[in-house]
Order: sequence, then structure tokens, then C-alpha cells
Amino acid sequence: MTPHLPMTGQTVLITGATGGIGLATAVGLAGLGARIGVVGRDEQRTAAAVDAVRAVPGSGGADAFLADLSVQREVRALASAVLTAYPRVDVLVNNAGGFWSARHVTADGLEWTFAVNHLAPFLLTTLLLDRLGDSAPARVVTVSSDAHRAGRMDFDDLQAQHGYSGIRAYAQSKLANILFTRELARRLDGSTVTANALHPGTVRTGFAREDAGGLMRLALRVGAILMKSPEQGARTSVYAASSPDLAHVTGAYLANSRLATPHQRAQDDAAAARLWAVSEDLVARSAGR
Repeated sequence: MTPHLPMTGQTVLITGATGGIGLATAVGLAGLGARIGVVGRDEQRTAAAVDAVRAVPGSGGADAFLADLSVQREVRALASAVLTAYPRVDVLVNNAGGFWSARHVTADGLEWTFAVNHLAPFLLTTLLLDRLGDSAPARVVTVSSDAHRAGRMDFDDLQAQHGYSGIRAYAQSKLANILFTRELARRLDGSTVTANALHPGTVRTGFAREDAGGLMRLALRVGAILMKSPEQGARTSVYAASSPDLAHVTGAYLANSRLATPHQRAQDDAAAARLWAVSEDLVARSAGR
């Protein structure tokens, strides 16, 4: 007889789940009995990740969802596919993200780092919020970074049209992850849907592989020996998605599977509310295209 695992019967959707921290998170949660929705861009890598998750002892199964999160039309199509496939979504893990040394513009005319690292999880979460509420108790887990401590929300130039730095754009996007989580938790107050953000640590993954730039590439190569493995980096994500200790914790920031204190700029309620309003406007514009 198969033993009852703590997440048996639960469905978890994980973006960026074809490698690195995302795949390790998927494997970890599958080992607790969850069914995993694996979101990726590449069909072959996504299929391979699904096979890996299904092979985990105790796994509740896995399904592939293809989407390029830089394109808001595809984020909307992803949400629609998830709502069709899953009558319940117990946990959403906003894991996908990246670093780009040079400024790129998405199909929606948005700066790439801000679009992928912040607007995509913002849009996906809001599109799935009713299903999460119907499945409650449920959780939204967003992977941020301690890089947020160097970030500032430049509301006058969120798209970095007047000067771009890959590091500055990344830090701003990670600060946005925490502010988004903070405002989401406020809006969900009184419900049994929680929202928490986390720092996974510095992890050896394919981070920045598309456009690292010389300095970042050198830093990643030199620092690799000190970095966590993807499995180690995923521990806080697995904890945030599954631990009964966090059943009633919301609006928090986690590091090393413990509550941590983010920078005071990440605790600015006015900035969190302003970011939410700006984000709503930016995703509404793409909806009309």
C-alpha cells in the first residue's frame, strides 16, 4: 500500500521548471506527492522535465505547459490552458526569471527583464487567483533574490529607456517581486490564500546564459565553486510551497527556509500599491492588442 504523502492530491504549477531551481523544486514537491504543472519554453526540455518528475517515487504525476513568458499573450494562453486542465491549483510557484546584460524589448514593447521577472508572474498570478481561491488553502510563492537590496523602483523609467544596466534592471525586478508579494498578501487578507517571496541563495544554474555580458560571465565562473547546487537552492521554494509551519504566514520574505527581513525599500506599502497599479495598466494595454 502506497503511504499517504503530505501533498497527495495537490496540484502545483511551477514556471521555469525545465532546469535549475525550478526543476529541483518540481522534483522535491513531486516527492511529497504533488501533481506538477511544468511550465517551459522549449518543447523537448519541457517533455524531459515532465518525464523526470513523473519518475520521482510518490509523484502525483506531471503535465507540460509551453509558454514564452516574455509575451503576455502567451502568459494569458498559459493561464487559460491551466484553468482548463486543472480543476484546482493549490500552489503557484513563480520561479522563472533571468538576467540580461543588454537592453532587449519584448513583443509587447516592454523592457525584457521587467517583463519576464515581474510582469509575467504578476499577470499569471492575477489570472489564476480565482482558481487559487476556490482551491484554498492555497499558496503563491515567488522566487526573488537578495539582489533586491541593491534595487530601486524607478517609476519614472521602469522600462529603462534612459539608461540601462543589466544589474540595475535585475535588482529592480527582484525588488518588484517582493513588493508585488506584499501587496498581493494585503489584498488577500482574510482569505486562506497566502503569498510569500524568497531568496534561494546563489545557485549554479543556467542563469544569465542568454546574455550574461563579460563581467557577469566572469563572476559566475569564478564564484561557481561557492554556489549552491540547484537542489540546495530549491529547498526554500519547497519549504515555502509545502511546510505546515507557513500555513498562516503571508506577506513574508524567506531565506534558508526561515523568515528573513528584506530591505526597507521592500517594505514600502505605498510603493507596493503604486507598482500594482502600474502593472495593471501595463498588462491591460497588451490585452487590447
